[in-house]
Amino acid sequence: MIKEIAILGSTGSIGTQALEVIENNPGNFHASVLTAFNNAELLVRQSIRHIPDIVVIGNTGKYTFVKQSLSHLPVKVLAGINEIAAVAEYEKTNLVLTAMVGFAGLPPTLKAVNAGKTIALANKETMVVAGQIIKSLAQQLKVNIIPVDSEHSAIYQCLAGEELNPPEKIILTASGGPFRDKTMEFLKTVTKDDALKHPNWCMGNKITIDSASLMNKGLEAIEAKWLFNLNPEQIEIVIHPQSVVHSMVQFFDGSVKAQMGLPDMRVPIQYAFSYPERIKSSFPRLNLTDYPNLTFSEPDTKKFRNLAISFEVMKKGGNWPCIMNAANECVVNAFLNNRIRFLEMPDIIEHVIRKMVYIPEPSLEDLYASDEEARKYVNELIK
Repeated sequence: MIKEIAILGSTGSIGTQALEVIENNPGNFHASVLTAFNNAELLVRQSIRHIPDIVVIGNTGKYTFVKQSLSHLPVKVLAGINEIAAVAEYEKTNLVLTAMVGFAGLPPTLKAVNAGKTIALANKETMVVAGQIIKSLAQQLKVNIIPVDSEHSAIYQCLAGEELNPPEKIILTASGGPFRDKTMEFLKTVTKDDALKHPNWCMGNKITIDSASLMNKGLEAIEAKWLFNLNPEQIEIVIHPQSVVHSMVQFFDGSVKAQMGLPDMRVPIQYAFSYPERIKSSFPRLNLTDYPNLTFSEPDTKKFRNLAISFEVMKKGGNWPCIMNAANECVVNAFLNNRIRFLEMPDIIEHVIRKMVYIPEPSLEDLYASDEEARKYVNELIK
């Protein structure tokens, strides 16, 4: 039976690669829903190629263009942010890939979980901001959340079959980004073009900047805490420039499992789509002789302060992760628009966290309010 998949954020890096996986497996998967916020032209091309049941463009000003462009096809066209969340409940869909960027991924993910859909999670901010709420709801409704990030997919795969053996700790690997070996003096003058040159992965702008600042690894650590029921002390970060070992699990007998492969996001995407089966792919295979030296080192949290901030926030909990995430989204956007310097990002994030009201057990409404307030505060700081 063909699995019907809703791709929320189909025009981004994960979304486009997900459609490639679907195209390579027409007998297994079909894209029943495609959504995008602004890239109407690509959304139309994708829709013509894949013929989904429903298409949603978040930017209502582009609705007419999308509607007219697809008028010759049996495709229902909707518009608006609320509609993106609503289609996560589409009854025909078996699995929802949440590939939207940032806090915007939370509402549709909540809708999908409430509708009992299996979640292929590529929006780490959802778990960072509301991990406790999402995880509790998923457990209550018996909804399976399958991580798509390469690191979390690696942990998920290493834990398969180990239900009776909880991990002693997990080890998340990080490439170190383009500034891994650079000095603080160098970081004072880097540009967005420098930061967008990731050595191993092809990703969207926001996640590429997060990788350069190591905020991405901090967000992943918080996500892992909720996905795998861990304490912060059970999460370790190591720099692994080759990006071949995607992450590891250490068990209480001292043994370590590692999941390895080439840096190709189509592999964890396909794994999430086909789980619990593995289906054949034509993706390039890892040849270990091409990597005679796999290296690992500790991250420099003085140079990359975002990582240290993330662990402090993870330990504090409450609405701090929400505040940090909102502040980070704002400063990354400001950096990409040449409004602040690279090293100003952690300064602003830390300042906002410490200035805002701490809520130890936030409700969903508290999280929405904290997100809005943090964004407002950051934007006032960097006018």
